[in-house]
Amino acid sequence: MNKDFKEWHNQKSDLHENKVRAFFHEREVWFASVGMNIGFEQDGRGDAFLRPVIVLKKFNNEVLWCIPLTKNQKKGKYYYSFPLGKGVSTAILSQIRLIDCKRLQYKIGDMDQKNFDEIKEKLKQLLA
Repeated sequence: MNKDFKEWHNQKSDLHENKVRAFFHEREVWFASVGMNIGFEQDGRGDAFLRPVIVLKKFNNEVLWCIPLTKNQKKGKYYYSFPLGKGVSTAILSQIRLIDCKRLQYKIGDMDQKNFDEIKEKLKQLLA
């Protein structure tokens, strides 16, 4: 698959220079500009290169750990499915990443505490 990284680089520069940081909390689900990525890394979609993510850990008002989501049902130790809105989303645990909150575009919901605790436990098992 051919990827045009130039458009993403333009948008990334604009986010860096002009975007106001979002106010966010752990357990929230946001659409974030994750960009055009390399190989099997999860890409964002559309003009703003957006992908839904869970805010896993807030380190300060600027940076966070997030886990990208997919609508595709996947099973295995690298995935965690949970209800979100009227459907089911799957967290791709192996794709955890540190991002600046300038990438957060808009909030779409919250993960309930039970599922959030379970996803953290599953991530701990994956990293151990």
